[in-house]
Amino acid sequence: MLFIPPWDEVIISAVILAVIAVAVAKYGVPRYLKVLDERAATIEGGIKRAQEAEAEIAQIRSGLDGEKEAARVEAARVREDAKADAAAIVAEAKTKAGDEARRIQEAAQRQIESERRAAEVSLRQDVGVLASDLAERIVGESLKDSALASRVIDRFLKDLESQPVAGKGA
Repeated sequence: MLFIPPWDEVIISAVILAVIAVAVAKYGVPRYLKVLDERAATIEGGIKRAQEAEAEIAQIRSGLDGEKEAARVEAARVREDAKADAAAIVAEAKTKAGDEARRIQEAAQRQIESERRAAEVSLRQDVGVLASDLAERIVGESLKDSALASRVIDRFLKDLESQPVAGKGA
């Protein structure tokens, strides 16, 4: 009986154990349950906030998907507008280039016509002088009378113009 304590110690130990059990049951367990309830409420609140955040994120994602699709549509529209603008610019440039080419061609034609007339006048004068010299040599008299010289030159040029020109399809 070595391990069996005396009865009075067992009773005192049982009374102390009962007092501690009552104190723990009256003060410790409610505090413990209160802490557990607070933790459960905190966890449930966190879960609820997480679900709300997930719902909000899903709503934001759907909004972003809509915005992304709208941005794609807008980008396609901008590309098409840019292509149309580019085509218009190219057409305008071609029109301007054609107008400029026609203007240059007309200016060249006017220049050629002006030079042709100047050459014709110069040739008439040179041919007139040559014709006058030739007529003086043939006739043997000087054509000092300007009216007579002018008539001779004009008649010579008319005769020259009425003759077919070699190489001009005659």
